[in-house]
Amino acid sequence: MPVLFLLLAIAAGLASPARAQSAVTDGQKLAFDRGKGNCLTCHVIKGGDLPGTIGPELKDIKSKYPDRNELVAIIFDETKRNPQTMMPPFGRNRILTEQEISAIVDFLQTL
Repeated sequence: MPVLFLLLAIAAGLASPARAQSAVTDGQKLAFDRGKGNCLTCHVIKGGDLPGTIGPELKDIKSKYPDRNELVAIIFDETKRNPQTMMPPFGRNRILTEQEISAIVDFLQTL
């Protein structure tokens, strides 16, 4: 029975390392996309071209934000935590979907 469950999970994409890597790759593409995530407009990110310096450099993210949900909340709507922020509320303003925010967080946690 456990083997059957594992096979079903793999078939559904739930237990696939490739799926996790795909989310990281998708997140990087979104973060670097000037028309979507646009993170490079304000942040220095390793591997990104022409970064801005308005926001902090994005590095050591997993140690700074060990709680994934905190990082999701910041990207979704940082104005809740910091009303004076210059960071757009990507989720609240529907610039990014929840799935896109999750992919960006997957990528950021690799930095």
